[in-house]
Amino acid sequence: MNTPSVGSDPRLRAALRRLDLRIVHRLDGLLHGEHLGLRLGPGSEAAEARLYQPGEDDVRHMDWAVTARTDTPHVRDLVADRELESWTLLDLSPSMDFGTGLRSKRDVAVGALVAANLLTQRVGDRFGAHFLHQGRIRRWPARSGKEALLSLLATVAAAPPGDRRAPEAGQAGLADALTDLVRTRRRRGLRVVISDFLDTPAFGGEVAWERPLRQLASRHQVLAVEVLDPRELDVPEVGDVALRDPTTGRVRDVRLTRTVRERYRRAAEAQRAAIRGALRRCGVHHLVLRTDRDWVLDTARFVIDQRRTAHHMARHTPGVPR
Repeated sequence: MNTPSVGSDPRLRAALRRLDLRIVHRLDGLLHGEHLGLRLGPGSEAAEARLYQPGEDDVRHMDWAVTARTDTPHVRDLVADRELESWTLLDLSPSMDFGTGLRSKRDVAVGALVAANLLTQRVGDRFGAHFLHQGRIRRWPARSGKEALLSLLATVAAAPPGDRRAPEAGQAGLADALTDLVRTRRRRGLRVVISDFLDTPAFGGEVAWERPLRQLASRHQVLAVEVLDPRELDVPEVGDVALRDPTTGRVRDVRLTRTVRERYRRAAEAQRAAIRGALRRCGVHHLVLRTDRDWVLDTARFVIDQRRTAHHMARHTPGVPR
């Protein structure tokens, strides 16, 4: 996936700017008065005192006034120290090209990528991205600023649809992409994983991506964005249809009867429950975006709810200064 020059195509640049501005204006309107970034845990405000972590924090940053007042060691993060790197893993597997709602899952995923980067810019983070595309892991370096975001969008826009063929040996999957993110991006910060997680088994079995995601969450703050389409949860009783596997492109004739529909719904719900369970065990934040809903509104509501929860927890945590 080569990075095209944004300025080389005026039409592409104009389209990307329209997308960018549309999301910016809507998020600003929905989050007006909140002044919220995408940091999800307590203690995310600049220059805020927090508990000292032995072996991790520099004693030169000790806040002696708060330490004396609370009788517990505290350090104060400087504003400059909080300019971290935010990394997004965007799943561009063939199944992400599917969509029967207002837009495709890929469109929603790209929008979530833009929103995440816009919100991390509010707190000064540089942002970079890893892409899972055509069985390969591709990396985009961490940068900051509007032009960097437009270049990132141009990179995604230039990526062709996923290759709908049977996966070959050695091709990377979501678990591999997560492992690569853990291995290559060790500096602490926010990690956003955007995927449909469709390689999760529905009725038991190992969830391949769970272990690397747990490793990622042990060091970083992680937000998992699950993108789904309503047809992945239910199908109509319309008789004989030809169904295409979104990953391999394989076509199979199926008669959609009431019995088949019920079996499909049970399998789909079991798979989503398995995804929820794995994400919960990893201890990550979980946002669900759908192709048939207003994903910008859902994202804004999620950010507001998470930040209010974090502030509530901070107020009720012993030893944390008010």
